[in-house]
Amino acid sequence: MSEPSRIGRRLIQLYVGLALYGASSALLVEAGLGLEPWNVLHQGLAELTGLTIGVVSIIVGAAVLLLWIPLRQRPGLGTVSNVFVVGIAMDGTLAAVPEAHTLAVRIALLLAGILLNGVATGLYIAARFGPGPRDGLMTRLHQRTGRSIRLMRTVVEFAVVVTGFVLGGTIGAGTLLYALSIGPLAQLFLRLFAVPSASRGSTVVAAGPPGRAILRR
Repeated sequence: MSEPSRIGRRLIQLYVGLALYGASSALLVEAGLGLEPWNVLHQGLAELTGLTIGVVSIIVGAAVLLLWIPLRQRPGLGTVSNVFVVGIAMDGTLAAVPEAHTLAVRIALLLAGILLNGVATGLYIAARFGPGPRDGLMTRLHQRTGRSIRLMRTVVEFAVVVTGFVLGGTIGAGTLLYALSIGPLAQLFLRLFAVPSASRGSTVVAAGPPGRAILRR
């Protein structure tokens, strides 16, 4: 694969992955059976402010990105794109998908959202344009403090979930199912969507701490 083709594929993966990530998060919102940690906070803030959850996601993402400055973390194209594309895609999907009333439909939306989230994670992380603002924050805290990524994620996401729940965000069976399944799903799709390297034609799965951190998103 030529270098222009590689870059083109990576860009497509990045933006398709981010759009699908927003869409998958919207499906979890529609299911109403529990959200992933950061969207518990986003939903709670949306309830508090009257803004849409997608707009809140953009604002929180931008605020988290500002925290990179004192940590001396440099954003990539994927980092900045993550802030905007995910929130826009989330609001767009919520506007397009009809409200689910029956439990069977809500369970189907939950399962579809988690699976699609794994696909989206594999696509945009394997594109290797930089981690999302939240993942980059976790990995930089790991590097600066010497504490494990697992500990950093646990502490930050626990605080995020508790705050979001207090503000009105949804925690439920879906939150637990997401936590248990997103790691294996993301790992599977990271390998599936790995882009061939420039030197040997081999595949490269997102390397470094951001790739490892996303598996526990």
